[in-house]
Amino acid sequence: MRIAQISPLFEAVPPKLYGGTERVVYSLTEELVAMGHDVTLFASGDSITSATLAPMREQALRLDPTVKDWVATYYRMVELIYRRKDEFDVIHFHIDYFPLSLFSRQKVPYLTTIHGRLDIPEFVETYGTYLESPFVSISNSQRRPIPNLNWVRTVLHGMPANLLTPQPVKQEYGAFLGRISPEKGVDRAIHIAMKAGMKLKIAAKVDNADKEYYDSKIKPLIQGNPDVEFIGEINDAQKPDFLSGAHALIFPIDWPEPFGLVMIEAMACGTPVIAFNSGSVPEVMDDGVTGFIVNNIDEAVAAAGKIHTLDRTKVRATFDRRWTSRRMAEDYVDVYESLMQPARVREAALA
Repeated sequence: MRIAQISPLFEAVPPKLYGGTERVVYSLTEELVAMGHDVTLFASGDSITSATLAPMREQALRLDPTVKDWVATYYRMVELIYRRKDEFDVIHFHIDYFPLSLFSRQKVPYLTTIHGRLDIPEFVETYGTYLESPFVSISNSQRRPIPNLNWVRTVLHGMPANLLTPQPVKQEYGAFLGRISPEKGVDRAIHIAMKAGMKLKIAAKVDNADKEYYDSKIKPLIQGNPDVEFIGEINDAQKPDFLSGAHALIFPIDWPEPFGLVMIEAMACGTPVIAFNSGSVPEVMDDGVTGFIVNNIDEAVAAAGKIHTLDRTKVRATFDRRWTSRRMAEDYVDVYESLMQPARVREAALA
């Protein structure tokens, strides 16, 4: 099968540090190539892939301070892909609503995986304009704001089985991994750890948009606190030791997270998760097996007190059963084949 994968341009594929969508695109692309498919990856030129790389710009947008209008780069990318559309059996977009107007007017099978939140009025209006376009959700909960889209399937994320693995290190702290922003709940994580008598290590990115929040709300909770350590962003090579050394990943989100890749990263290392019951959490977590689903800080503190009762080998075994990139790729191949079937019928009728 000739497959085009269209990545966002903000980070390289795979991202060097933070970057959930680009990380998923990388895992999917590599697995599709391993399965024998002919894959072309449209991404930034600093990407690394086993597929054929079609560079849309020299470097990722986050690394290029000269960019004044990132939307223009996406318009150009969509047009260049449109000019090559007949080279592919299916075109898989991961760039939100940008391709919809152009690609809804042509015949090559295509789909869009929506990776972000949908509970924003402009998104409801924009996506709702394209009710015939095929969409894939990354959790069932993600669909709730716009249930009437043409949802062809939910495909939960996966990651390479051997990318992150349990390490033989002692568990000495709670872990927070990801991005510092109000909805990610790092302030809650600090309060949970302090109430539970647990040290906390924070490995997180601070975007420019969240710097004021970090300076005013988070830094005062960290400064002078010997039980809280802010590490900053870490890469994939650093994650196994970081996560394996944690009693638990603390995931106290305050928004309808569409997936939460960090949860399965922790599971890959055998590390259980204490997660707030919001968004995709009930779909990703096996409560009482891979961690505990809680509703408030007090429940999270209680969960921390019994986290040692969970079997870390079962946490990893659950990852192997549910969360590998091979499972994700097989799910997407099923979607591709279903979308290609009408096109084959049309071609047969014209033959």
